[in-house]
Amino acid sequence: MTLEERIQRLEDIQEIKTLKHRYSDFCDRDYDPVGISELFTEDGVWDGGAFGRHEGRQAIHDGFAAASDQVEFAIHHATNPIIEVNGDSATGQWFLWQPMVTADGQAMWMGARYNEIYVRVEGKWMFKELVLDIRMMSPYEHGFGKMRFPPAPAE
Repeated sequence: MTLEERIQRLEDIQEIKTLKHRYSDFCDRDYDPVGISELFTEDGVWDGGAFGRHEGRQAIHDGFAAASDQVEFAIHHATNPIIEVNGDSATGQWFLWQPMVTADGQAMWMGARYNEIYVRVEGKWMFKELVLDIRMMSPYEHGFGKMRFPPAPAE
């Protein structure tokens, strides 16, 4: 790998990290649907597991327009990135640590793993797919040591 290729790889990784930081910032600003959806390709996928799956930029926008109905407050801490670049595509894995408050006032701790695919479109890195693998979502007062997931509501 030439020095120029190595520098390009480092610049690509940094741009992808910035993309992820923008995503987190938009989420922490009341899940700004315009800001978030514009980070995805036109046919992008956001898969939040229990929080839903949205295919296409418009569906992602619409999904996040309703996110404040579920989550009143969140602070996304995306850490430990592993980013692999291959030309104009890349993959990434991140960990998420998120204190949050649900719309009904329940304080929660969420821990998850992001698995992502990125593509460069007209010189700009974008999300092609973001999958959120929730590993725990514990009520604050119980903590994840006693309750990794709250019981499912009775139907």
